Amino acid sequence: MFWYEDEVKRLERERSSLTFSPRTAFYGSSSIRLWPHLKDDFPELSPVNLGFGGSTLAACVWYFERIFTAYDLELIILYAGDNDLGDGRHPEEVFICFKQLVAQIKDKYGAIPVFFVSIKPSVSRRNITNQIKYTNHIIQKEILKHSSLHYIDIYQEMLDEKGEPNTNFFQPDGLHLNEKGYSLWKNVISLNVNYFFNLI
Repeated sequence: MFWYEDEVKRLERERSSLTFSPRTAFYGSSSIRLWPHLKDDFPELSPVNLGFGGSTLAACVWYFERIFTAYDLELIILYAGDNDLGDGRHPEEVFICFKQLVAQIKDKYGAIPVFFVSIKPSVSRRNITNQIKYTNHIIQKEILKHSSLHYIDIYQEMLDEKGEPNTNFFQPDGLHLNEKGYSLWKNVISLNVNYFFNLI
C-alpha cells in the first residue's frame, strides 16, 4: 500500500489549505482524482475531491481513517474497484473490501448516504468484462439491503449501441475519462443524488 503515500500526503496538504467546509466527499480512484471541474459540477453538494490515482478499494479501506480524519460530512460518493479487478483480484475480494469500507464509514459517520458508482466498462479492460459485471451485481445486491446505501449504474450508460464500451467517453488510453465522459458522469450522478434528496 505504501506506493500511495505521496498521493495521500497530497490529500493531507490540500485538507490543511481548504477555505470551506465540505458537505460531500468524492472518494476513490483516478476517475475521481482526475475530475477537472468537480466543485463547479456539483456546487450544491459543496464537494471535496479525495480521489487518489491508481487506488483500489483495498487502498480506500487502508487509508480511510487517515484521509477522512478531519472531515465532517453529510454525503459520500464512491468510485473504486476498477483497479482491483485490473490487478487480478477476484470479484469476491473486491466485494469484501466494499463491505469493509461501508463499515468504516458507518463507524465514523453513522447512517449518512453513500452512493456507489458502478465500475465502468473500460475499453482497455474488455478482457475482464465478466468480472466487472459480476462485481457490480454482487455490490448492487448488497446495497439493496441497506437504506443508507445507493447504487448508481454508470455501466449501462457507457455502452454503445453494440453493447461495447463507448470510445467517445474515454481518453486515448481507453481507461481514463475524457470531457464527454465526465459530463455523462455528472449528469447521471446528479440525477441519482437529486432524486434521493427529493424523496426525503
